[in-house]
Amino acid sequence: MEVLYFAWLRERIGVPRETVETSAATVADLVDELRARDDWHAAAFADLSAIRCAVDQRLVPLDTPLGPAAREVAFFPPMTGG
Repeated sequence: MEVLYFAWLRERIGVPRETVETSAATVADLVDELRARDDWHAAAFADLSAIRCAVDQRLVPLDTPLGPAAREVAFFPPMTGG
């Protein structure tokens, strides 16, 4: 599965994307796996209220099941208008 990071998440983790092998059932489970990787991932995912997510380019809540068909998960800060 491809995991993409945008804005300050990319800066904290140090890469714009990575390919991960996961058995995560939900996006939240994937976040837990990523947090356990290293201090950079843990810092990036410290405040989940400041993170939005998309699975296969569709905005979803963190409790969304990944399922076997999910190919891409993207994490980014909330967007503002103006």
